[in-house]
Amino acid sequence: MTGPAEHRSTAEPTADSNLEPTAESNAKPTAESNAEPTAKPTAESNSELATELVARVDRDQQARSELPKRPVDHADWARVEAVDAENTAWLKGILDRHGWPRRSDVGDEAAVAAWLLAQHADRDPAFQRECLALLEQAVSDGEASPGHLAYLTDRVLRAEGKPQLYGTQFWYLPENLDEPTPQPIEDLAGLDERRRKVGFGPFADHLAGIRRSEAEDD
Repeated sequence: MTGPAEHRSTAEPTADSNLEPTAESNAKPTAESNAEPTAKPTAESNSELATELVARVDRDQQARSELPKRPVDHADWARVEAVDAENTAWLKGILDRHGWPRRSDVGDEAAVAAWLLAQHADRDPAFQRECLALLEQAVSDGEASPGHLAYLTDRVLRAEGKPQLYGTQFWYLPENLDEPTPQPIEDLAGLDERRRKVGFGPFADHLAGIRRSEAEDD
């Protein structure tokens, strides 16, 4: 969600609240290639990376917690976007040097942080889709959460003007600023089955929880 009218839940997805990913580039180094492979992080660099990932998510969440109640004007949202832009530029460098931060390297908390920084890289949709492919591989390897992949999948699809698949993305419509509304969803009949496969509960329960939480915050 990328603007003042959109729903900004700061909660991390759980198994119940928490696509077409693109194939990875074919331009991979071969034995004959002069391209340098991604450096393998050391235990020390992994620890430093984990600390920085968590610190950056703390700043991300702090910026969002300081937003006023709806409606949020563009000046307020610009401060959030400035934090996101700095985090996105930093994450690009990390992925270039180290690859995707995996659970076994940086721990659970920092792996969640890596996903959330990618989730909020809305100003660079091409990079966000690159993150989606890397996260897909990490999930396949048991190194990241399928729920996080579902969230990032929906984010990327919506940025491309396509319906989401898992019902994770909401916004506030001008005619109804008091209640979050789901963004367009593909194949509503198959929604709960898709959600079940990534560990989510029924969408109706999720929607009720989102609206209840928002009402309590107001």
